[in-house]
Amino acid sequence: MPPGTVFRTSDRCVACHNGLKTREGEDISIGLDWSASIMANASRDPYWQASVRRESIDHPESKQAIEDDCSICHMPALRMADRDAGHHTEVLARFPLKKFPEGNQAAEDGVTCSVCHQIENVGLGTPSTFVGNVTIAKPDAKGDRPEYGPFAIDKGHQTLMHSSTATYRPTEGHHMSDPGLCGSCHTLYTDALGPHGEKIGRFPEQVPFQEWQHSEYSEGRTRQTCQQCHMPRVDEAVAITALYGQPREGMHRHVFVGANFLMQGMLQDHRDELATAAEPEELDAAVKRTTEFLRTKSAKVTILVVERTTNGLAVEVEVENLTGHKLPTAYPSRRAWLHVLVRDGNGRLVFESGALNADGSIAGNDNDQDPLRFEPYYREITKPDQVEIYEPILKDSSGKVTTGLLHAVGYLKDSRLLPKGFDKGTAEKDVAVVGDAADDPAFNDKGSQVRYLLSTGKAAGPFQVEAELWYQPIGFRWAHNLQPYKASEPQRMVKYYEEASQKSAVMLAKAEARR
Repeated sequence: MPPGTVFRTSDRCVACHNGLKTREGEDISIGLDWSASIMANASRDPYWQASVRRESIDHPESKQAIEDDCSICHMPALRMADRDAGHHTEVLARFPLKKFPEGNQAAEDGVTCSVCHQIENVGLGTPSTFVGNVTIAKPDAKGDRPEYGPFAIDKGHQTLMHSSTATYRPTEGHHMSDPGLCGSCHTLYTDALGPHGEKIGRFPEQVPFQEWQHSEYSEGRTRQTCQQCHMPRVDEAVAITALYGQPREGMHRHVFVGANFLMQGMLQDHRDELATAAEPEELDAAVKRTTEFLRTKSAKVTILVVERTTNGLAVEVEVENLTGHKLPTAYPSRRAWLHVLVRDGNGRLVFESGALNADGSIAGNDNDQDPLRFEPYYREITKPDQVEIYEPILKDSSGKVTTGLLHAVGYLKDSRLLPKGFDKGTAEKDVAVVGDAADDPAFNDKGSQVRYLLSTGKAAGPFQVEAELWYQPIGFRWAHNLQPYKASEPQRMVKYYEEASQKSAVMLAKAEARR
């Protein structure tokens, strides 16, 4: 973007914020870390592009409003500049990026550095700033703009950055560590649309910030912020700039580690088509970091009971959520589920519930088999085709299952695992548990307990029981519901999903018992 505009693109930042290492030589460069994150690739995201196209086909009269709304989170530098100038933002016309040989850096950058670091400490954590409605810093009388960071900056470094970025002035801003900063864009309400584009409802599509607020992690001795979990702290004093940087305690890495390893893999597998800018080794590291984060920080599975019955076994499994929000959280395509197996004394499989099929579907899941049905919540499972799935299921205005975000007016089911301290009885409607899980005393902030009553036939023990919790960022139905849309973006996403289906899920936790 030319000088004088509100935002600078990342190339103006990474020149000084790359080349950073710990004493042991680990590369902690801010620019490289960010480049492989979902934040940096928010606009490249082929699932997002496919979803924008799908919603525009479903609601053609609202196409421009859809592109405006969807770009505020995935292309915020462009959208916020257009919004403040009173203009609409074109999204689909800017892709694929490879159509533009000279590049379109502002569109490529996704959530770029100068968006987050120019947000003012105004209304953070309150509804006035949700859905990206943040206040961006204004220039002073000299035309200089504050660029906020968590550290005090001396005059020399202010001058250096001002000269390299043209008009940005590094400024200490403690609100960079405020979880309300993250909550501004990661709280997303969407307006359900009727057949003529009229608004017929308001849907809490993504509310991890409110889930966190209703947990024990939002206050007191157990308080943990978004930044503490998703931007891991470097445990030594390090320079945050390559040029004249002084070692500082408290630097947080800009990896923005989350849960969408599948998208990071697609960005790697389809680098040329998506014009992926992150280096291959950085994306490989990001996929490994994300899966390791999920496997070690998200959940715990315990087999509480294995008892012999007249016909077989009674098994009680408990799943605990170790995160500070629901698990899974945010975008409703995400799901977690229990995969339970029992083998007899000869190692032969005598029972299995929740197997992942090669195409990314879950064996026995009603919704994967039929888009108008969904798997119920279970307190007790007695058959192999019954599966405990922790998921949101959306409903449209007629009460039918939908994956169309602008058709959704609420939930038919929300059995996502609750964080510690989350009280079902006092939860606001936007974060409430929906369906039978709401009335199940064994589904609470301590975890979810599920009983399996299974027949082992004539098999002889001892029996080996395995309980695994699996997670998938994009469920089978959410990908394959794009199939009927005969436009390039939905068709491309279905193709990508089919190619990646066998690596579309990861096991979060596992427990074993023998009886």
